Amino acid sequence: MLIDKIQPIRLANYFTTLCEIDSPSLEERSVADYLKRFFAQFPEILIEEDGSARDTGSNSGNLIITIPGNNRSAAGLFFNCHMDVIRPCCGVQVDFKEGVFSSRGNTVLGGDDKAGIAILMELTHIIMEHVVLFPPVQFIFTTGEEIGLLGAQYLDLNLITAEYGYALDSTGVDNAVVGAPAAVYVEAVIRGKAAHAGLNPEDGISAIVLGSEIISRLSLGRIDEETTANIGRIEGGSATNIIPDEVLVKGEIRSHDQAKLKQVVEKFRSTFKEVCASYGGRFEVSFSPQYAAMLLDEYSPVVQRIKESSKQMKRNIKLVVAGGGSDANIFNSRGLPTVILSTGMTAVHTTSENISLADMQRTLEGVVGLVAVTC
Repeated sequence: MLIDKIQPIRLANYFTTLCEIDSPSLEERSVADYLKRFFAQFPEILIEEDGSARDTGSNSGNLIITIPGNNRSAAGLFFNCHMDVIRPCCGVQVDFKEGVFSSRGNTVLGGDDKAGIAILMELTHIIMEHVVLFPPVQFIFTTGEEIGLLGAQYLDLNLITAEYGYALDSTGVDNAVVGAPAAVYVEAVIRGKAAHAGLNPEDGISAIVLGSEIISRLSLGRIDEETTANIGRIEGGSATNIIPDEVLVKGEIRSHDQAKLKQVVEKFRSTFKEVCASYGGRFEVSFSPQYAAMLLDEYSPVVQRIKESSKQMKRNIKLVVAGGGSDANIFNSRGLPTVILSTGMTAVHTTSENISLADMQRTLEGVVGLVAVTC
């Protein structure tokens, strides 16, 4: 069996090396160059970098790897991972104890999404070095995913020949995410009136007070089973003795239901208006769509391939609807049906992030099954 060809130690070494390469968002060049060197050892593989850096501001474009395959009559598929890691991600030192990877210091580990990249590197060895019939396969390594799915938005689709694919970018094990919400980015500037806090505070209008009241009136967290909202950043003020006249507020709203998303946006807008009017303050607020919702039909080819692979491998892969956004949202909206696959990563976006080698290997086995499955 092909999964018997997996070399866990090699997989672990690739993962450790990747995690210890600095790659904060828009600084993915070192990872891209490392991957180019890796794939260059296989002469049959085509390595391309698109021109997305002009639009994203990254020091690297998206990397597209094309493996021709030896079953050209079969439908091609792609796998996607992002090269950037959320901060703090520089100077990562990987600790590996009792089969689990974690960070030794005050950084994230980087399993989001370097676990997926390492899995695809090991997959390459398996299909290129062993006799196996497989379809054309592409790997799409994107930039700027963590700060707005930027690379996916500006991906050069002319380089993509695969009909559908899978993004290795979710928590859990044996999950296939077929639905994810739309998201709207919220940014507001709240303006009050400056005054000396000790001499004439009654002449001032505190923008911090305005912001606090607005936030206290908003429905935040889980609004219902399909909708969430969050204020993630607030900043303002200049000195303790000055009534602050300006505050910046940033947040987001997500929902699987477009009508509900619109309702929450309007509630946010009306709350800003009412509070600022009652205090004599002013505001400017924008609601920028980040990505559209995705919901794949269970009978679509991209989902059917998972079902058939799961059956042949005697695995119970669960089809789930999740609350996070990923490159898959963008790909689906751009006509590339994409399912999100779990990789086993845990506590992502925190310094407690960790992942087990066993979960990575299990994910890799599932990926091998998707490539080798007879549909």
